[in-house]
Amino acid sequence: MAALLIPRRNRGMRTRLGCLSHKSDSYNDFTAILPDKPNRALKRLSREEATRWADSFDVLLSHKYGLAAFRAFLKTEFSEENLEFWLACEDFKKTRSAAKLASKAQRIFEEFIDVQAPREVNIDFQTRELTRRNVQEPSLSCFDQAQGKVHSLMEKDSYPRFLRSKIYTDLLSQTQRRLS
Repeated sequence: MAALLIPRRNRGMRTRLGCLSHKSDSYNDFTAILPDKPNRALKRLSREEATRWADSFDVLLSHKYGLAAFRAFLKTEFSEENLEFWLACEDFKKTRSAAKLASKAQRIFEEFIDVQAPREVNIDFQTRELTRRNVQEPSLSCFDQAQGKVHSLMEKDSYPRFLRSKIYTDLLSQTQRRLS
């Protein structure tokens, strides 16, 4: 009797795990991804602006709504920590207080770089160790190598998938429909 229950339990577990791992990038309601006053934001986003996001990864990152759409896409892929780390580094570079520099560096390291960090980014051992040493005597450039690796990973891996995603194509369709 017990032998008959095991396969049934395994099938149920597989189904549940399958549902958890299924990635959906379908967004019919863009209010979830656009910052501040989403309906007005979507109306202000032109087709040309959204189309320019495909010109380069940096153009996408420099646009407020492009950044929001890309963040929403990364969430569907369970990899938003890459963008969050990149943004934390950009913010870190604006730090002017030496006292704040050390505490911010430590927080970023513990949150994104350290082994088993809550939002650990995927970087190689050498980069992780170099960053660990850099954080001991932090400077505005102590995360540059790690940030560059994460930027490159997003640009080569996530960005092309974003451009093919339903999130982006639906957003382009919505901006096109407004013109009609």
